[in-house]
Amino acid sequence: MTRRILWVPLLVFVVLAALFAWALPHGPQGQVRSRLIGKPLPAFTLAPAVPGKPGLSNTGLQGKPRLLNVFGSWCVPCAAEAPQLAKLRAAGATIDAIAIRDTPADIARFLADYGDPYAAIGDDKASAVQLALGSSGVPETFVIDGQGRIAHQHIGAIRDEDVPVLLAKLKEAE
Repeated sequence: MTRRILWVPLLVFVVLAALFAWALPHGPQGQVRSRLIGKPLPAFTLAPAVPGKPGLSNTGLQGKPRLLNVFGSWCVPCAAEAPQLAKLRAAGATIDAIAIRDTPADIARFLADYGDPYAAIGDDKASAVQLALGSSGVPETFVIDGQGRIAHQHIGAIRDEDVPVLLAKLKEAE
């Protein structure tokens, strides 16, 4: 009887390990969406992230529809989406950005290496504005309507097939 009791912890461990192994690929697959979609941007003012570019504020994002890209120079998917941001800019989209936990030198190097589609870049050193927007990571792009409301959220890197979708969302936001 005592020998059987010795096997109970091992059996419990094996059952729990199997349960965890099964749950990992079957867990929640959804993305975290901002609760601010359809609502005004939170109030914020960010200093310029690099010399020669203006900073960013919620009041400066009103007037006409635009894209607000949340990025970091240290972010590999941010570099991967750079050609698509250039396509959006070439198609007439105004793109502003929030640089997350970055330095002016690293941002300037990133822009020199991958292009600069941004009209303004705000410096969000503590990710406070990113979190206030409901952004769950980088890169992330928001469509902002002319009244300063979040009309659409694109989570992750922008791929070629996302460019027409974002342009249509900008058109809808007019």
